[in-house]
Amino acid sequence: MKKLIILLFIISHQLLAQTDQFLVRVEGLGCPFCAYGLEKKFRKVKGIKQIKIDISNGKMTYEVPATNLMKLTEADALVTKAGYVAKGISVLRSNGKTEKIGEPDLVVKPTKMGKQSAVFKVSGNCEMCKARIEKAAKSVKGVQSAVWDVDTKLMTVSFDNSKLKLIDIQNAIAKSGHDTELQKADDSTVQKLPACCQYR
Repeated sequence: MKKLIILLFIISHQLLAQTDQFLVRVEGLGCPFCAYGLEKKFRKVKGIKQIKIDISNGKMTYEVPATNLMKLTEADALVTKAGYVAKGISVLRSNGKTEKIGEPDLVVKPTKMGKQSAVFKVSGNCEMCKARIEKAAKSVKGVQSAVWDVDTKLMTVSFDNSKLKLIDIQNAIAKSGHDTELQKADDSTVQKLPACCQYR
């Protein structure tokens, strides 16, 4: 019985020692504080270790136990939740197989800090939507201007990315009841919009 327990311990230890090696190319990193915020999101996942982030080329690497069976889409979702964009992800599995999405070999230059502009889609129908969407975007500290086009459904924003991330603006718009490219509004919030604003 003692030998069986020792054997099971050795097998379980070997399984834990096997890891999947992830490489993620992240767009939007501009400073050590950005890297810290990204690392913090990944550290919440049990088992992830050896996280290394190189801002100069947008490269993040980490290991996760093979038993976790972490998917590339899960890594992508974590990057998005941190407020950044994964341009490519690859993983070398413990069994030697490689998987990838996007362009993991792409070198991503650091994002300049300060005044930035961005364009993204926001769902809506009318002038009432326009007023609501723009108000929500402008309510975020650090947003300098926000204009939504009723016809193209495109939002153009100017903001200071040393004070906020683009995802913060999209979160505020989604909370007002309008879907964005990265955030969906709650069904209950959309249902409370006036009839002319019901885009779903």
